[in-house]
This record gives sequence, structure tokens and C-alpha cells, in this order.
Amino acid sequence: MILPVILSGGAGTRLWPLSRELYPKQLLPLGSDKTMLQETVRRLDGVAGVESPLIVCNEAHRFMVAEQIRQLDKEAEAIILEPCGRNTAPAVAIAAFYALKMETDPILLILPADHLIQDVAQFHQTIHVGEKQAQQGALVTFGIVPDKAETGYGYIRAEREGDFTVSAVAEFVEKPDLETAQRYFAAGNYYWNSGMFMFQASRYLEELQQFQPDMFSACEDAFTSMTSDLDFQRLDSSKFALCPSNSIDYAVMEKTDRAVVIPLAAGWNDIGAWSALWDVHPHDAEGNVLVGDVLTEKATNCYLHASHRLIAAVGVEDLVVVETADAVLVAQRDQVQDVKGIVEQLKQMDRNEALLHRRVNRPWGAYEGVDVGERFQVKRITVHPGASLSLQKHHHRAEHWIVVKGTAKVTCGEKQMVLSENQSTYIPLGEIHRLENPGRIPLEIIEVQSGSYLGEDDIVRLEDNYGREPGKEDQS
Repeated sequence: MILPVILSGGAGTRLWPLSRELYPKQLLPLGSDKTMLQETVRRLDGVAGVESPLIVCNEAHRFMVAEQIRQLDKEAEAIILEPCGRNTAPAVAIAAFYALKMETDPILLILPADHLIQDVAQFHQTIHVGEKQAQQGALVTFGIVPDKAETGYGYIRAEREGDFTVSAVAEFVEKPDLETAQRYFAAGNYYWNSGMFMFQASRYLEELQQFQPDMFSACEDAFTSMTSDLDFQRLDSSKFALCPSNSIDYAVMEKTDRAVVIPLAAGWNDIGAWSALWDVHPHDAEGNVLVGDVLTEKATNCYLHASHRLIAAVGVEDLVVVETADAVLVAQRDQVQDVKGIVEQLKQMDRNEALLHRRVNRPWGAYEGVDVGERFQVKRITVHPGASLSLQKHHHRAEHWIVVKGTAKVTCGEKQMVLSENQSTYIPLGEIHRLENPGRIPLEIIEVQSGSYLGEDDIVRLEDNYGREPGKEDQS
């Protein structure tokens, strides 16, 4: 049996402003109308012997991950929550411990959630080659057949040269400069490191214990203390925080003598920057990629992405312009790798644009800022059918709710009421209250907040349906 392990813990800072720390690129529809996580799961359809995926993700993304799997009408084997990022080697170790608990030593297929693969049939064929190697005890890595000299990827040097199906790994090498990358490309036995792997769960843990005993022990302790939380498996935060942070490559693959590389030529792209989306999407006659409401006049070779407003580009070339509700990125197409520097500046300034969009997802639905001023704030709130917000109160603000679509069940102190479209109610400061959607269509309300402090941390939860900690607001 093959157990897919989908790693969905990244932040995707180089795709800001679309990708944010709490809404990262793997949860966005960048290659199609499905999100990258959904495409990763759907890409496994039709592979013989593949079980439901095990997903390892940041705990702040848990409800979005679960909802996106549900939208595919699929179920995950488990969704394991990382309380903090410790890179790929510990994440895979936790998955391996889980796999050994549920089955007799399955083969793990390790897949990042944020890759694009265009030739799915070829990908399936390569998986079956990897399965046979993993059954023989090999630790398989998939090397992408390069189509150019690329400085943005690490490389794998195969021992064999020429055409082959499987080769022992001679070495892993770091991202090269351009001259070195050209030499690798010309040599013919260097492959891009895809970050995809395949091996038996027990074999990986044996190698990890040999080369990284401290990591092995820390992961084992965190896994042993793992608890169930609704549909999620939650690692012990204090124990997992003690785990050393390292990638599979550095921790295991560069040290083992069992590593083999299988070439993969399937239209792979890790969508590591905006320029990658220009590469993979269809171009117009002037070489532009246009997404959303975009008009051009004498613009060439640009990537123009409008989310909320019209973008008009005149007389420009080789630009990336990405518009969202609260930020606009303008960059030269060959310098988009440096977008992460802007994200670092935003974090240093403690600005929300690094973390969240104006529309913020919650397990019950979403809210979006409409207007804000001194002592007031206006939001559009959407509640899924059958869902409800926590029973809560605020110390510093009162709220007015106006129903614009659907039906709202409102608890306000000792009273309960049902409101229809165009009806409204008032929640006084300090009053215990709850908003629910008893209907079959999404509930939409306009919320007008007024008070001395309007931050999201002025929410005291008294009761919650989603396992979130009472008395504390979080970002999920």
C-alpha cells in the first residue's frame, strides 16, 4: 500500500500579497480553479494501491485544510497539526510514526502541497517505479529533468549518466550560481531537487534514528503525547518545540547510502515566485499573463493579476503587478524572488498585511473588513449553513447586526431571536451573545462595531463548537 503524506506547512512569502502567513499559497487556486492542495490530492486519483492522504499542516490552517478536502468529496486519513514549524524531516517522522500505528509498514509518498505537475500520467508511472524501489528498502527521491540552467533549485547528481530509470545518488548540491548551473545542465546527470520522496515508514525512521537521534527521540515523544481534537491530531506543543529543525535532505538523504534518484519529466514547477506563474500560464499575443479584470495597451511580457479592482497597464514590459483588497505589488519579473524582503519589513513593522487578507477565514465562515475609522468598524460576515460563532462577549465594543441574506438565529443575553433579511439587532457592550445560521443557504450580515478598542483579541469565548480555546481568540 502507498500512503501519501502531504506536507502543507509552508508560508509562501515570495507569492505575497496573494499568499499570506495565515492563508499561504498551497491554499490558493494558482494553477487552476482548484487550490494547490486540492490539486495535489486530486493528482493521486487513479494510482493503484494509494490510500487516503495523511496531511501535516500548521495548526492555524487546520479548518481551511479540512474544508478544502471536504470540497473534493474526499476524506483524509488524518490531519496532523504542527504547533510550530520544524521543517520537513520532523514532519515526515511524525507521519511515519502514525503510519506504523495504522498499518503494517506502508510505503510513504511524500508530496509538498504547493507543486504543479502538468503530465499526471507520467507522474503516475514514476510513482510505480518508486514503489518498487521503496519495497526493496531504498529511499527514493524524484529528480526533475531540467530544461534550462536554473539557479533557484538545489540539484541531485546521479551516479549513472545517460538514459536510466533509477540511479544511486552521488550527491546533493546547493543552489548554484549561473556558471555552475550551466555546467550542471550540460553534464546531463544533474537533476532539480523536487522535494518529493518515497520510502517505507520503518526504513525512514531507522535512518533518522541513526543520523539524527535527538530528532528521532523528540518526534517520538511528541507523537506519543498526540491527542485528538475534533477531526485533527494535535501534537504536544512543548515536546515538538524541542525537536531540532531540519529538512529531509540534510537530516537523512545526504547521509544515507540507500538513496536513489528517479528522473521525472512531467511539467513540474514548485511555483516558488510570481515569475513561475508567468512561465506556466498561457500568454496573450504580447506575452502577457492576465488574471482578473485587466486591460493593457502596449504592455509586453507581464504578469498582471487583479483580485478586486481593474488593472490598466500601459507601455510597460517584464513587470509583475498583483492587486489584492489591501495591497498592490509591483516588481520586475526577474527580481520577484526579493518579495520576501517586503514581507520581512511588514513583520518588523507588525503589520497585518504579512499575516492576513482583508477577508479572513474562520471555521464557521469568514469576515471581511469594509470600512474602519476612529471608534467604529464595519465588517461583512458570512456564516456557513448550520454553523455558529462562539458564545462570546466583548469588553470594549458594542455591535449592530443587519441581515442582508439568509436567516440569523441570535442569542443576546437571556433572549433568543430569529432575524430575516433587512432585519437588525443590537448587542450591547459586555453582553453575552452568539450568531448562528439555522438555514440552508449562507447567512450574510453587516456588522457595525463601535467602541474604544476594536481589535480581534477583544473576544472572550465562553463556548465554542470548533475546539478553540475558551477565553482566547486565535487566527484560525
